[in-house]
Amino acid sequence: MIRITALSRKSSETTDSGRLSPKPTLPALIAAWVLKALLAVVFLFSAAEKLSGQPVTVAMFDKLGLGQWFRYVTGSLELVGALLLMWPKTSFWGALALLSVCIGAGAAQLGPLHGDIAHVIVLGLLVLLAAWIGRPPALKTTKR
Repeated sequence: MIRITALSRKSSETTDSGRLSPKPTLPALIAAWVLKALLAVVFLFSAAEKLSGQPVTVAMFDKLGLGQWFRYVTGSLELVGALLLMWPKTSFWGALALLSVCIGAGAAQLGPLHGDIAHVIVLGLLVLLAAWIGRPPALKTTKR
């Protein structure tokens, strides 16, 4: 439960542990929403490509050797993660789902695909940032 105390500054709230945590500024909120929206769009397009059975993704998952069922699992995880990312109460869990996709993609790029790992690392770091921004209040407490 978050409550505003009379003794705190106007730009602060108290957390469950009673410590002050600063409220995000409007530019920070806008930046967070833009980041989450862009990530959601990227993963929604990726999910659509996998779930619609595009020849490129079918060939890629054939090369992985895990079967086409894994393409459906990955596409579904991307779809659910992207949708969860857009709701404040579930954005942390959506980002964790998308982070698991990035970790798997990184392993696939390092392994059988032998592809470009840079885009996976950048996307993974952005998803990690979204997870940090959307983390639950219990994880936002700081010790001072």
